[in-house]
Order: sequence, then C-alpha cells, then structure tokens
Amino acid sequence: MPQNASDPPDKAVRLSEHTGTRAGRGFQDDFHDGFRDDERWEPERLPTSGWRKVVLSGAALAVAGGVGTWAAVSGSSEPVTAPARSAPSAAPAGTPWQTVVPPSAESQPSRITVEEARRIHDRYARDLSIAQAKRDARAMGELEQGLALEMSRASFETARMRGEKPVSGLWPEPELLVPRDAGGTTGWFAAVSHQKGVARISEVLTATPDGWRATAFTTDTRTPPEPLPGVATDSGGYATSLPENASGLLATPRQVARAHLASLESATPDPRFADGPWTDRAVRFWQQERARLERAGWRLTLSFRPEGPVRSLMTDDGGALIWYGARSTDLRQARRAGAKVALKGSAAVRTDGEAFARTASATYGRIYVAHVPPAGSSERVRVLGEWSEVLESHGT
Repeated sequence: MPQNASDPPDKAVRLSEHTGTRAGRGFQDDFHDGFRDDERWEPERLPTSGWRKVVLSGAALAVAGGVGTWAAVSGSSEPVTAPARSAPSAAPAGTPWQTVVPPSAESQPSRITVEEARRIHDRYARDLSIAQAKRDARAMGELEQGLALEMSRASFETARMRGEKPVSGLWPEPELLVPRDAGGTTGWFAAVSHQKGVARISEVLTATPDGWRATAFTTDTRTPPEPLPGVATDSGGYATSLPENASGLLATPRQVARAHLASLESATPDPRFADGPWTDRAVRFWQQERARLERAGWRLTLSFRPEGPVRSLMTDDGGALIWYGARSTDLRQARRAGAKVALKGSAAVRTDGEAFARTASATYGRIYVAHVPPAGSSERVRVLGEWSEVLESHGT
C-alpha cells in the first residue's frame, strides 16, 4: 500500500496537509500511537497558506549586513575581509560564542537617498503586482535575482500544477531602511510592511548590473508577529549596513547563519537560538520525521547549504538584523523492501502524488531573517521570519 512521508512545507502548504509515514499493517497503528503529539503542531509550518501570492503583489522588508564572530563555527579566524559562501560548518551546535570588540562605524554616503529608494520600490511593487497577476515567470527576471527569483518561478509552476488562480494586490506602505556603508556593503535597501491579521513581510532590494532586483523575502504570519528590533539610524535617517564578518555581536552574521543551518541539517537544537518555529520546532519536526521513517525501514538525510550573501543592519541595541538564504534537500532512502513513501504539499504536486519504493526527495529554497544580539548580551539569537518554496521533488 502507498505510504506517506512528511515533507517540509513551503508557504502554500496548509496546516491540514501534515504528512507522516505509514508502512503496512501494524506500522500505521504505531505511527498514530507514537506521533499524535506531532499532529498538534506544525514545525516550520505556520498558517501561511497563500501568503506569497500577497507578498509578490506588495511591499516588504529588506535589510543587509552582519556583526559578531564565532571562530569555533567557521573554522577560520574572524573577522575577515571577504564574504564567504561555503557550506555550514560541521562544528557541533551549542559551541560558545566568541565575544569581540565592535568596529567603529564610518559615516560614508548612502548609494541612494530615501526618496530614490521610495521611487524604486513603488515601481517594483507595481510591476510585481502585474507579473503576479499574470503569473509571468519571464517578467519576474526583471524584478528579482538569485534564489528569490528561482523560488518565485517555482511557486508559479506549483500554482499552475495545482490549478490555482493568480492573486495580486498591494500591501500597506512600507517603512524603508536605506543604509550608509560601514564595510563596503551598500547597494541595497530594505522595506518593511505589516498588515494586521495577515503577516509582516520583508524584502531586500539590491543594485545589480541589470538594475534593482529583489533578492530576499521573509514573512511572519503569527498574530501578532514577534517584534523586530529597532534599526539604528543616524541624524539623517540612514541605517548602518554591516559586512558578513563584522565584529561586535555574539557572532558574525555569517557564523550565525551557518550555525542555524548546521542545527537544522543535524536535527540538533542549538541553545544559542531562541525557541521558535524555525529553530527548535523545526528540529523537532526533523527528529520525529527521521524516527517515523526509520520505523518504516527508510533513512532520512538532510542538507542545508548557504545560498548568497548574508545581509545585515545595525540595530538600536548594538546588535544586527540579518538576512540569509539556503538551499535544503531532504532525501529519503529505503533500507529494505516494503513501505512506499509519498510526499505531500507542494512536493507532492511536483511528483503528481506518486508513492515511491526506493527514494523520495525534495529541494527547497529558504530565506531567513534573524536578530543577533550585541557582544556580551545574555539574549539569544531570534529567527524572526522565513520564506520557503519547493524547487523540485523526485522519487524512484
């Protein structure tokens, strides 16, 4: 009989689409007896059905930079002068942060003014709404870049396969965060928008050789969403961008991003991160999914790899608000003949709901936003939002 395996949800997966493994007579009873608790919560799965349809039609939050150091995670001396895009360190989760002295910020000119950023964003929001209404994947190439573009196009394809109708509109006027440079990281700006009862969304717009493009989105649909920290601004109203290896935080932005991804990849909670849907609850999800699959005679292998730069802005408390992306793959492999696995949610749409006897995998694009406290703080890193989208799924 076909079996079901949990698949990490993207933003279009509804709460009712929770999945599990069932492997023939006897195993189904074991599944229901041992994992009833899991059915009452949704790690990595907030009530975000259809949020991307709205986000693509309006304004969002964008920020960039980073601060802090954590040599134990990166395996190299910090701070360094060039951004790194290597895989997350294999260092165990929970390694103590290394405290360092923050760099002095230089008040260099902003690449654009707030007024210019407003015009750029207004044009972007208008064109995005049109592209979303038409589900125009080619037009998205004029609006987004990198992982964000790949995720948007993937969401269009999933919606097409589901038979969903396009939805578009505009979010409330966003708060724009335009940074000055403190480490060669200008050429971007941020916008934050919150509609009560719907979501708080975030977006990063970056200057590219082809023009301004959105490169990151995040959302938090909790009611109310956990508050974002205040972003520090100077007398001119400009924020301060920080590089990936900036010191002065509990860890550099790059180290924090790697630590988060390492925790998810190993399905091991990291006590340096505050509890939430994208930290301990996501880890719990993977732990239970692995146990469920093992009882069915399957193996689960997880991979979370960083994608693109880490962006940060200095916050009022001396910390940083950071954005970072990842590409994750969850691979399920049968260790013995018997149970079949069928993915659910968007991953199932991509595989036509087929059940597989040997392998089943899904690859996701993921973007997170987190607050990193300043060095010496007793607070933990808080992950404050994310966007995930299934890019592809396969099975044999």
